[in-house]
Amino acid sequence: MVVNARSVTPIMKRRVTADLPDIHTFPSSSTSSSSIRAAPFRVRVIEFLRKHAASPPPSSLSPKLMCLQVLLRIGEAEDQVVVGLDVVEEEVARSSRSVYCDQCRVVGWSGHPVCAKRYHIIIKSDEVSIGGSIKPCIKCGNEVHLSEPRCKSCNHVMTAEDVEDWVYAQLDDTSHLLHGVIHSNGYGHLLRVNGREGGSKVLSGFHIMDFWDRLCRYLGVRKVSVMDVSKKFGLEYRLLHAIARGHPWYGDWGYDFGTGSFGLTLETYKASVEMLSKMPLSMFICQGRKPRTRVQDLILFYQSLSEHELVNVRDLFSFMMSLVHDAPKVSASADGISKKRKVSSGTLCAWTNGDIKRVEDAMFRVLRAVSGSGWVSWRTLRGAVCKVGPPELLDYCLKDLAGKQAGNGLLVQVRCHPGSGALEYRLEPAASLLLENSSSSAPPISNCPMREHLIADMRLLYESLLHPQTMIAFGPEARRDLALSAATKLLDCKQFVKDYNPDASFLDAELPSTFLFCQLVLLDHSEEYSTNPPPELIVLSPNATIKDLKAEASKAFQEVYLVFKGFQVDELLDYGVADETTPVKLLIRSPGTVFVRGKWTMRNGLGRFRMERGLERWTVDCPCGAVDDDGERMLACDACGIWQHTRCAGIPDFDTVPARFVCYGCRVSGKVPKTSGDSTHGIMTSDVAVHIGRSKGGGSSNGVGGGSCRVGGKILAEQLDVR
Repeated sequence: MVVNARSVTPIMKRRVTADLPDIHTFPSSSTSSSSIRAAPFRVRVIEFLRKHAASPPPSSLSPKLMCLQVLLRIGEAEDQVVVGLDVVEEEVARSSRSVYCDQCRVVGWSGHPVCAKRYHIIIKSDEVSIGGSIKPCIKCGNEVHLSEPRCKSCNHVMTAEDVEDWVYAQLDDTSHLLHGVIHSNGYGHLLRVNGREGGSKVLSGFHIMDFWDRLCRYLGVRKVSVMDVSKKFGLEYRLLHAIARGHPWYGDWGYDFGTGSFGLTLETYKASVEMLSKMPLSMFICQGRKPRTRVQDLILFYQSLSEHELVNVRDLFSFMMSLVHDAPKVSASADGISKKRKVSSGTLCAWTNGDIKRVEDAMFRVLRAVSGSGWVSWRTLRGAVCKVGPPELLDYCLKDLAGKQAGNGLLVQVRCHPGSGALEYRLEPAASLLLENSSSSAPPISNCPMREHLIADMRLLYESLLHPQTMIAFGPEARRDLALSAATKLLDCKQFVKDYNPDASFLDAELPSTFLFCQLVLLDHSEEYSTNPPPELIVLSPNATIKDLKAEASKAFQEVYLVFKGFQVDELLDYGVADETTPVKLLIRSPGTVFVRGKWTMRNGLGRFRMERGLERWTVDCPCGAVDDDGERMLACDACGIWQHTRCAGIPDFDTVPARFVCYGCRVSGKVPKTSGDSTHGIMTSDVAVHIGRSKGGGSSNGVGGGSCRVGGKILAEQLDVR
């Protein structure tokens, strides 16, 4: 972001002064006054930028976008890193992109009027800030400082449109560590979080979410939605985390079920989580006299590793995720371990205690044969006893060898080689080993598999036990059908919302001001288009009158929403006879709610800002129960024009839609499509219509083909790749 005449990169190592705020504690409510903490978002965000953000040079200003930056630090002293928090203030009415918000449309806020401003909150992952003072010339590609009016190489004159196009391109970048957008009414969307797996070198996803959560609280954000399409270890994390922890990953910060695709409800979501989580592992293990499968071996293996009994699916995945979190990473060159050493799927079920003891005794003999204090590498020890047992048994015994008693007062000591990281073994007297361990600060060697092996095992178990497309056959068929349905529903639940409830923050402000929530009741407008926006908080002085209340309420709605640009409050419901000079505190108790009425003009094209859903008029009535756009792929009936999901119409997610389509209701009633066509399309339409209301399968949408089709889920999910 351009902050002055010198270039500032969002992430760069250098020594910084101590006055830069720490990203792990910034922003803090203690840094703001009581009056600001009690103000609504539209006031707090302006004060935040005025206090903390650096102003851009005149050359970077544009009528559509204002680019600001807040510099933050990570770490202390010599290890400090500077992070740039970029804020782009977008004037929606002048935007060259769509004025409507796709995220609002699919999360259930499509009835909100279009807000006047959007605030993009961004931390970039590379070394070029959004409004950075250097950008490439659109003609020759050479770097141009934004304070310069033209390119020195090709003499191209830099215009405001050039800067705006470049900034818009940066807003669409998918590599940001953090990208959130907040509307001027305080409703926002978390578009992207990329932690270490997403390319961050200095911030984990946990740290980024902590910062985002603190910032939203500080700014008085009202609600934030997130479309959880993130993947971890290549697995759909919303399904894996829900099973292991009972809620999505974002639930650690208070994000709850928002809206479910295909008509799913909160009760359905909770029931699906409970059903899958409580499935007993015995259902997958007990298979009579059939040979044990790899999945069964893995379940028994991790049951043997756990100090606590693993009874159900939640126990298993929760234990494995904790192992992955604590497991060390081994480089690919470390004695060939990561490439050649693998934790086998064979487990205790195939071996007797005698088998394990025989292999361990052989390993003890090899270690006794080593004279002095020499160490034996994992590869050498395994090769020396390779004929004593199968490879799977050898791997298991090697992982569990640390601390074993080898007789004559000797215990097995295990370490990672300082240079290669390879595991090494030797025997030492028990007394000296215990003394050394008690005085050593080095972490103990774990007997669990390495991280890459744990991830591979968890991926196999996830695909076999949880994912509906690859779930193995088990137990009663009816129980498996319930599990398939529950897993599909969990994957269909992508929208999660956090309610920050900032309206309660003024209760702790201890200010004499009057706090009122103004709920707008519209007049003289068609019910088909009109919708009451969320109430706006206004703060009045203790001696404010009814006239002051009307003026402040009018100003609030004018500032927040484009459609209310000329709005004026005419009356207060329930207080219509009150004189305008009457003090507010005599009529309304603070905090309180007041309903206001008013009129405004729709001239100058303001009508297009009525709702975030846009000017389109559509009706959704799907057999699954959906009555609004939920972001999944839909198509409209050519006879009645009503929209429904392609999946619910019997069209697989990866198939193209037919050129003409008639819904089941119109087919039964004999309605004729509004457009004519040949008989071939009519037969295709009829075949499709027969399946409406009976198809229950699922997957995410992908692609469009044929006629009228609305695509939301897949395309929007690609835009909101939150990791």
